[in-house]
Amino acid sequence: MKDYQKRLTKLLAESGSLFFRQGLRLKDGRPTPYFVNLGVFRTGRLSYELGRCFADWMVETGLDKQVDVLVGPSYKGSAIAQTCAVALYEKYGVDLSFDYDRKEAKTHGEATGKGSMMVTGALEKGSRILIIDDVGTSMATKVELLEKLETLGLDLQVQGVSLAVDREQTQAVYDENGRVVEGRKGPDALAAFTEKTGLSVWSLLGIKAAVNYLHESGEPVLVDNQRKPLGDDLLAQVNEYLSVYGREG
Repeated sequence: MKDYQKRLTKLLAESGSLFFRQGLRLKDGRPTPYFVNLGVFRTGRLSYELGRCFADWMVETGLDKQVDVLVGPSYKGSAIAQTCAVALYEKYGVDLSFDYDRKEAKTHGEATGKGSMMVTGALEKGSRILIIDDVGTSMATKVELLEKLETLGLDLQVQGVSLAVDREQTQAVYDENGRVVEGRKGPDALAAFTEKTGLSVWSLLGIKAAVNYLHESGEPVLVDNQRKPLGDDLLAQVNEYLSVYGREG
C-alpha cells in the first residue's frame, strides 16, 4: 500500500468511519457486515488529514495540473472538496478553486433573477473540474451532479470522479415488486457509470486492501461498538460478503 492509503486506512479505523456491526443494512436494503461513513471526519485534524490524502493522490497522478476546480456533491463531498483544496495549497502550493451544488437553487443576493445551483461561483466557461466524494455505491449522486453542471451551459471539462473509498461491490437486484433480492450480484455501478458518462472513476483506497491491512497490522477498529483488532472471523465475513456482492476481479 502507498503511504496515503495506509494513512487513510488508519484514519478510517481511528475515527470509527469504518465500522463493523451485526444487522447493518445499506440504503438499497442489502445486508452488509461493515459501513463507511466519512461524515464522522468532523474535527479539523481528521478533515485536514483526509484532504492531505486526496492531495497526495492528485499530485502523484498529475491531476493537480489538469484541474481548475474541485467539485463535491452535497453534502459530504462539499467538505471533502474544500479540505482537499486547502491541503493542496498548504503542502504543495497548488491553489485550486472548489465548489459544490445546492439542493435548491438560490434566487436572492448575487443570484437574483438567475437562480444558482452552485455555491461558490468558482465555475467558469471551460473550467476543468474533478468531482470528489466519499464513496460510490450506486453513483446516483454523481449522476445528479453532472446533470446540474450540464444545465449551467459552461462547457465544463469533467476530468473524472475521485472517491475516498471504493466499496468494490455491485448494485442491488430488485424483484418485480421493487424489493431487494438478497444474495444476487447486480451490475457493476462504477463500470455502468463510466459507460454512461464516459468518465473515469478513481479511488484512493479499496475496501479489500483496507480490511487486509487492518487485519495484518492489528490496528483497532470499531466492532459491535467496541474497539478491537480485526480478527480472522471478521475478515472471513467480509470476504464471504464480497464473494456474493463484490465486483469481479
